[in-house]
Amino acid sequence: MIRSKWTRLLSTALAALHLLLVAHVPHVQAAMLSNQEVLSSHYQAMDKQQLHALLDDEEVAAKLLSMGVEREQVAERINNLTPSELAQFNQQLEQAPAGAGVVGIIVLFLVIFIITDMLCATNIFNFVNCINR
Repeated sequence: MIRSKWTRLLSTALAALHLLLVAHVPHVQAAMLSNQEVLSSHYQAMDKQQLHALLDDEEVAAKLLSMGVEREQVAERINNLTPSELAQFNQQLEQAPAGAGVVGIIVLFLVIFIITDMLCATNIFNFVNCINR
């Protein structure tokens, strides 16, 4: 009788533990990725790396500091760029003349900052008013 009581208690505990473990397993859905999706995510990562490499340039860093913008803010903005913004940015970067690249990059960053300030996403420049309020 004592043995059956312990057996019943043990089997109940094991059944409860099994139910808890089964309930904890997340459901996974598999889907096919197209080549275009894989390539676009790869190119986005490469484009962001190139922009971060441009931030390491001494002229760019000096110009940003002279305008009162920290490198960390710019790096965070680069990481938060949408794929369309990143594509537009790289298109403008490719069209810029070789000598005007640094100044063009800085101006483009400032335009992006002003747009994100206008959309209330950030608050870097005090003279830019939020349009969503």
